[in-house]
Amino acid sequence: MPPDRSEGDRFSAAKRSLIGRLVPKSPSAALKPVSVPEPSMQSSGTVLSILAYLTRLALVMGVSVALLVGGGYMIHEQYISEGPLPTDKVVMIKGGLSDVVEQLVQDGVVDRPILLMAAIYMNGVSAKIKAGEYMFKQKASLEDVIGTLTEGKAILQSILIKEGLTSQQIVDHLKENDYLTGEITNVPPEGSLLPETYKFSRGMSRQQLLDRMMQDQARLVKELWARRVAGLPIQSPAEMVVLASIVEKETGKADERSRVARVFLNRLDKKMRLQSDPTIIYGLVGGKGSLGRSLTRSDIDSQTPYNTYVIPALPPAPIGNPGRAALEAVINPSQTKELYFVADGTGGHVFAETYEQHLRNVSRWRQIENERKDIPPPVAQSPSVTVTTPPASGVAKPSAPVATAAPATSGVTITPAPSSPAATTPAASPAPVAPVPVASASAASASASAPAPAASAPAAVVPEPSSGFVMPAQVPLPPVPPAGLRDGSAGAAPSTDQNFDLTTSKTIPKLN
Repeated sequence: MPPDRSEGDRFSAAKRSLIGRLVPKSPSAALKPVSVPEPSMQSSGTVLSILAYLTRLALVMGVSVALLVGGGYMIHEQYISEGPLPTDKVVMIKGGLSDVVEQLVQDGVVDRPILLMAAIYMNGVSAKIKAGEYMFKQKASLEDVIGTLTEGKAILQSILIKEGLTSQQIVDHLKENDYLTGEITNVPPEGSLLPETYKFSRGMSRQQLLDRMMQDQARLVKELWARRVAGLPIQSPAEMVVLASIVEKETGKADERSRVARVFLNRLDKKMRLQSDPTIIYGLVGGKGSLGRSLTRSDIDSQTPYNTYVIPALPPAPIGNPGRAALEAVINPSQTKELYFVADGTGGHVFAETYEQHLRNVSRWRQIENERKDIPPPVAQSPSVTVTTPPASGVAKPSAPVATAAPATSGVTITPAPSSPAATTPAASPAPVAPVPVASASAASASASAPAPAASAPAAVVPEPSSGFVMPAQVPLPPVPPAGLRDGSAGAAPSTDQNFDLTTSKTIPKLN
């Protein structure tokens, strides 16, 4: 191999070669002009081709830009121009994007479905479209339509859940609503639903709305229990809901709830039975809510775990779903010592701390009813807790005492007062009177103590709370003394260690 040349040697050789080409070899050669090589045909054609291509490309790009600008302007004009809808219209939207667009075309809201779908995709709002009812304005543009679908402008329906309804009644109410969909798997526990007016979109599932009611009630119960006043004879949020459900059934007047709650709390403090008629009815029919007839003596004596004429304290569970006001009345009741209340003739109640006061209130109520005897009875009146016929002298009594055993589970014996041979004054002659409200029991003992002429009169019975606690009676109830007191005397007020059943004129020993 030849030896490697240095960089300098290579540069010198290149320099000599260049000088040899530029410097003439002789004077004559220097006088001759240097010939320029003719251009190659191939090089010229390539340049022309490049120029032509660039020209065509510029032309295409220009036309394309013009088309894009013009087309974009036209598309924008179609996007914001008035639509085909002649009047305002409500449309139910559901399904995927293609289903939504198809529904809008069928209902005449849009007439450019491809443009609408392209606009939704380009704006990236397809995920914001939710099922529901939407109101589209007259001649709504595609821009307006997309805005209505994506800005949460769905029409909301409303449903009212009344206070005091049972869970079964609420479920039945939801099933009757045509704007809701789906089935309800299970009836929620009693007292776990919050009565309220609820807003929802059409197509919402019934179970979803029911779950919302349960969540709202649980949140409210937790909040109110934390704000309860001290010293209440209820031990848990569950007991608060149970008592509130009874208060809810007993009065519909807002200014009375706290007083009614205090009456029941005072009775719990004194170990007195609550003796509330709605608990009897719930024990008989459960979630059905309505008994469909008047209460009878056997109903009052019925052995159910809810009957507060039998059980010594609160029922084991609520008898309905109380509202916020009833719950607040229980955790913050009035500061009174009242133990009784009775209808006052105006749709409300009058309250009393003692049995004697209560008897006077009952007497005034009967006087009001007698004054209304020529007026048809009202369809509904406010319920009352306990009522008895006021004692009066000269009332015929049975010739021998009648012993009536209390229900086996209560362990209490109830005994009427002994007969008095001296009491022979006949009772008043039968005469029609206006209905008399009572709490929960019939006047069975009153009928038993009446003289023979009044024995054939129809027995008065007590209707259920939903009928207004109005007792239809064709004859006046004969006065009956508070029979069966521990000392056996007649006409005496019950002792403080006894629980007096003001409806049946019986005394029940105080429970320890």
